[in-house]
Amino acid sequence: MNDKLTSAVLVASMAMVLAGPAAADRGDAVRTKREPRQVVTHFFRSGQGLKNLQTVIGTSQHYSIGDGDTFLELARRFDLGYNELVNANPGVDPWVPERGQSLVLPTEWILPRTDHEGLVLNIPEMRFYYYMPSPRPGGRSSMVLSYPVGLGRRDWQNPQAEFKIRGKTEDPAWVVPEPIRRERRRELGRNDRLIKGGDPDNPLGSHRIELTLPAYSIHGTNKDWGIGMQVSRGCVRMYAEDIEAFFPIVEVGRKGRFVYQPVKMGMRGGRVFVEVHADIYGVVPWPWLLAQELVEEMGLERYVDRQRLEAVVEAASGIPTDVSYVNWPAEPISAPIEFDERGDPVGDYPPSPDPG
Repeated sequence: MNDKLTSAVLVASMAMVLAGPAAADRGDAVRTKREPRQVVTHFFRSGQGLKNLQTVIGTSQHYSIGDGDTFLELARRFDLGYNELVNANPGVDPWVPERGQSLVLPTEWILPRTDHEGLVLNIPEMRFYYYMPSPRPGGRSSMVLSYPVGLGRRDWQNPQAEFKIRGKTEDPAWVVPEPIRRERRRELGRNDRLIKGGDPDNPLGSHRIELTLPAYSIHGTNKDWGIGMQVSRGCVRMYAEDIEAFFPIVEVGRKGRFVYQPVKMGMRGGRVFVEVHADIYGVVPWPWLLAQELVEEMGLERYVDRQRLEAVVEAASGIPTDVSYVNWPAEPISAPIEFDERGDPVGDYPPSPDPG
């Protein structure tokens, strides 16, 4: 676990202490019942030709810190992971931020580089994308939902794997796995074999989405913190209000996959954007090399300013950032563009700069 996420766990522990003995005895911060969150869909376009792609969704915002605000509370309010707020606002105290200070709300993302189908969870980002089925038979998806999640600790890592949604359960009971039961007995003095649905001590929360991956599921939580942190034993946690909204939308039988992409590259308005996250499981030790490989694989060598790209990789802010040459394209795209066999625009569209 990196230093930022380690501090997140410490912050959560402080929250339990400040919440009082009753909350600490439950092993949980104060739970707040909230209404299901409003579903927000994002448009994307995956048509042919680089300049027609639109794989950057959302728009980042700013927020002025008020009395009593903490990153834990703000992350939940704006449907972000704790990691996203921390990485987007380096140097800001996440527990006692200065009143009136302006925060970046990183409500903007690049779609992972995969098929735009089903549910795609990007592990380093701790966020998943659900591509809505096209209303036309055989049609391509053009709308996507996205939610932050909590994932497995370093000793319970989520795998890179494909799966399908095999079932959905409301108020699921939790059959405590034997290794976890031994841990609970040792650390909490509890020896439960099963915790009923609706029990405040049930970590599955109110809804569970079962996967064909053995021992993994997507579920709610009985905690108000942990989203955007590595705190689970491998399962995927969502805010209670998020999974309640998502539960009726996700379809049994849909495909899904866990991917590991700390560096993402996408297009919007004919320009190239890059988004970089921490390598939380130590899989990609050289993100700069990965970024250069993506540039080459996507055929973007003539469009990307290498100095800008290097600065974005170094910052690892988790915010999509424009790395295009300043004068590309010279004019905004206002109509569909035709492309030759190499994928280059034809007609009077401005030429790409020569990187030299």
